[in-house]
Amino acid sequence: MIKGVDMENYDIIIIGAGPAGLTAGMYAGRQNSKTLVIDKGMAGGLGLEVPMMQNYPGFDLIAGMELIQKMKAQSENYCEILENTVIDSIEKAEGGFNLKTSNSPLLMTSDDAGEKEFFTKTIIFATGSSHRHLNVPGEEEFLGRGVAYCATCDGMFFIGRDVLMVGGGNSAAQEALYLKNLGCNVKLVHRRDELRCEHHLQKALEENDIEVLWNSTIQEIKGEMAVTSVTLLRDGKEEDYKTDAVFVAIGDDPSNELAKELGVALDDGGYIITDKKQATNVDGVYSAGDITGGVKQWIVACGEGAVAAISAYDY
Repeated sequence: MIKGVDMENYDIIIIGAGPAGLTAGMYAGRQNSKTLVIDKGMAGGLGLEVPMMQNYPGFDLIAGMELIQKMKAQSENYCEILENTVIDSIEKAEGGFNLKTSNSPLLMTSDDAGEKEFFTKTIIFATGSSHRHLNVPGEEEFLGRGVAYCATCDGMFFIGRDVLMVGGGNSAAQEALYLKNLGCNVKLVHRRDELRCEHHLQKALEENDIEVLWNSTIQEIKGEMAVTSVTLLRDGKEEDYKTDAVFVAIGDDPSNELAKELGVALDDGGYIITDKKQATNVDGVYSAGDITGGVKQWIVACGEGAVAAISAYDY
């Protein structure tokens, strides 16, 4: 134990406060389980970055941030939510699991600030995923100086300027439309000759005159103080393409590091394997949301979160 720190006991600890985690927290708390939801950042995760949704039941149109705020407020009626908290270690213990935490480095506190220990009978992993990177020269160097992964976060800095949105799925299309609405001069860069996004989004791209650079991949991101151009491989030929920003939406990678520590089984893609009750191969450990792979949709994550909470309670 950490010297001078008392261990707090819970029935269920949920790791991750996105749609799955917040739903699980609400369901667990309503069953009179002492429940804690922990997130290394702000509640919502990547859900905060969704510009607008038209497919969440009960809302014709709603921003991800607004829906997360509603979900968080509702969940707080039934469980505790601990944000900006990093889980430093997780291990099996008699009758459950021990967790050690500290404050997120973003809070800029002293090294031992926020250190806590928790015991829980059960765990629900709702850790979601993180943005997949292009892994090209200049990407890391110009992060925050023209390279971005969130249009709703950084789009306003490029109003009236030239930007490239990389990707061909729903996220890339939605963010390209968002940037266009802001007043950015946006073009979509896609490595194939057809988009993977839903038909209504393809139609919206056409109606908004968003040009698609087909069969194209970015080989390098260039600039001095900020991004000024990219090396584009287009139809097998390299060219220098001027742009003020590169927004990337090419999918996500599972955030599975903590699950690995406990020996939770993963599939070939690194996603947590669960049964119909959202149970993993480790007794007392469940999982829900994007970290389980499959259909990555809010409504699916919420459903899995509810199932995981009920299963953890039954355990």
